[in-house]
Amino acid sequence: MYYHLSRKLVFLSIILFVTACASNDIYRSNFENCNYTTKGDCAENALQQHSSEKNDDYRLSFVEYDDQGQLRDRQQMNAALDEYREIAASNDVLLITFVHGWHHSAKPEDGNIQSFRRMLSEVSKYEGLGSKQQGRSKRKILGLYVGWRGDSISVPYLNAVTFWDRKNTAHDVGQLGVTELLLKLEEIVNVKQGMEEENPPPGKSRMVVVGHSFGGAVVFTSLQKILAERFVDSRRGKTFSDDAKGFGDLVVLMNPAFEALRFASLYDLSQESCRNYFSSQLPRLAILTSEADYATKYAFPAGRIFSTLFKTHNTLDRHYCSGPGKKGIQATKFKEGQADRTAVGHFEPFHTHTLTAATNQQVRASNFQLEQIQDSWGEHTNEQPMNFEGSQLQSLDRTTPLNPYLNIRVDKKLIPNHNDIWHKEVIAFIRDLIVISTTPGNTN
Repeated sequence: MYYHLSRKLVFLSIILFVTACASNDIYRSNFENCNYTTKGDCAENALQQHSSEKNDDYRLSFVEYDDQGQLRDRQQMNAALDEYREIAASNDVLLITFVHGWHHSAKPEDGNIQSFRRMLSEVSKYEGLGSKQQGRSKRKILGLYVGWRGDSISVPYLNAVTFWDRKNTAHDVGQLGVTELLLKLEEIVNVKQGMEEENPPPGKSRMVVVGHSFGGAVVFTSLQKILAERFVDSRRGKTFSDDAKGFGDLVVLMNPAFEALRFASLYDLSQESCRNYFSSQLPRLAILTSEADYATKYAFPAGRIFSTLFKTHNTLDRHYCSGPGKKGIQATKFKEGQADRTAVGHFEPFHTHTLTAATNQQVRASNFQLEQIQDSWGEHTNEQPMNFEGSQLQSLDRTTPLNPYLNIRVDKKLIPNHNDIWHKEVIAFIRDLIVISTTPGNTN
């Protein structure tokens, strides 16, 4: 009797395991273009376009990866790239890529997809406003959603144990697959300028990459070396100082789930000799982490304790920059082991700014000029906060003004937890960062 009972328990366990596994198939297998007008449309389409009478038109495409960082279907990526390449060859574009995180996927009506749509719509409206103010054509808004298995188990609560498994997968997806996609997207953004006459005018097309949670780990893993290379900028024949470059025009990581030690080399680059950045320096990497993101604040270091158990660590000498040049250097130290166990957004020594809710809600006048946002960025100092719609950005006086790498601690009123990242004030802040980094007329 006990033998038969054991067999039944094993059989039930296998069934539970199989049924609990999250889908491991492609979601967007139709590569024809589809008109998206309302929730539920284009459920299987990898290519979509949205238009309305609200001046918020955009296109949205999907590219999906498996757990080994390989494309679910290369034809899916090629279909998206071919369409965007054709659009960018004859139009100026603003291309925004989003990589989702834990508990999300490319499944139809996933909450992250709906939130990304709202963001694209908001950016499209502001692009329409900016184009009228500058007397130019409105750029085409192109969105690309990168999908991967944000869960390996689909059962609520039980899927909490997938945190560390999905972390490893995120790094594989970033290292083994997404770099190719992002570089090809950047090439598309630059294609129109390359087809112009011998000495083309400054291009108006721009590119932004956004990653959330483990999607932030995907993005950072895929771009870390590229960001370092472009910051240093050691091209042949260079004889002058220039603004620090980044990947595309802006990378935004929201509640990213990777250890601070991975960010240390970029942090050191930006702090070297307390560099004095030009007023034309644009933000290149913005990390936003909620003080109430308990998934990365507590669960993350708990898992890293076992991963780093047999590693040796040191105490490292570093410095803050209260001002440009040697006189601004303030010596400090940080523990390497703590940086190896703590998520980048919770490692206090690397914090550069805070983002808090504005005490008074600021509504912009109908005649507000978007160039004012750019001017405010180029003129802001460490002493005064910079005001956005519903939020304030305050320097911690640890980096020189206009450092292109921002590691921002965000008030829980703006981002209340790990997944709830799309409050209107946060969307407005990211939208304004995009305006600062991508509006034509900026020095690049």
